[in-house]
Amino acid sequence: MKKYTPFLTILSLLLFSSSSLQAESPAIDFLRSTGKIYSVIAVIVVIILGIAFFLYRIDNKLTKLENKINNEQ
Repeated sequence: MKKYTPFLTILSLLLFSSSSLQAESPAIDFLRSTGKIYSVIAVIVVIILGIAFFLYRIDNKLTKLENKINNEQ
């Protein structure tokens, strides 16, 4: 379960952000009418995926360091 914690956190953030994007506001309506909403969503997805990849790499590096420290003791 510990390995899936970052994944579950990011998944919950994605679900929360998608529900907040469904709210009606003038900014959202403008982006939809000009067709730029897809660009905004693409940028948000790329940023979230980048953060997820970064967290995954940090988790792997920390796991390797923890194993190395535990093996030395």
